[in-house]
Amino acid sequence: MAHTPCVLVVDDDRPTREMLVEALDTHGFRALQAEDGASMRRELEREAPDIVLLDIRLPGEDGLSLARYLRERFDVGIIMVTGSGDVIDRIVGLEIGADDYVAKPFDPRELLARVKSVLRRIQARPEPAAASIDAAGDARRVPFGRCTLDLDAHRMFDADGSEVVVTHMEFDLLRVLYEHAGKALSRDQILTLTRNREWEPFDRSIDIRIARLRRKVEADPENPRAIRTVRGVGYMFMP
Repeated sequence: MAHTPCVLVVDDDRPTREMLVEALDTHGFRALQAEDGASMRRELEREAPDIVLLDIRLPGEDGLSLARYLRERFDVGIIMVTGSGDVIDRIVGLEIGADDYVAKPFDPRELLARVKSVLRRIQARPEPAAASIDAAGDARRVPFGRCTLDLDAHRMFDADGSEVVVTHMEFDLLRVLYEHAGKALSRDQILTLTRNREWEPFDRSIDIRIARLRRKVEADPENPRAIRTVRGVGYMFMP
């Protein structure tokens, strides 16, 4: 039986929540709903959805805190719902690891389009392979800044061996930069190589993700040595 994509709608406004659930159900999604962080966690205990549609302005724990919680624990798509003027919230949401955002008031058709776009990206991700073992008995790992990438298991570790949490998009960026070490890549090339063509070539979310990765892999993120900025071009990995 084909999998029916599941979307969890987290919004404290009941009419908005029910409108979204109805729209998603009508267009072939299975929709769940939660009014706050506590009810979101209860739904997650029952089932992990494919996508979480997360309002930022929630009572108690806000949407940004919940997005961080989701990204650290679940492999789900995250779409933030922000106020029309909340530019900072959108940027912070992307820094935390949200896949997209939609601003209120929104047209349900736009929201559905964004849900479908994020779902396509998720479905296009390669499944993490079991780590291959070389002749020495070690998984295929390569140095990247102050960290180590496990290219087969799609994981990253710091110097003491502790795992560093990275999203699929972050790992794809690291992999592409590593595979083209010493070569400056434009934003358009990065999008092509990571197969994320839904983004525009000059979408600032690329720069935001690079900044977030620098905080993870660089000894001094303010003076990056591994992920270099090449003015007028883009970014380059220097081993």
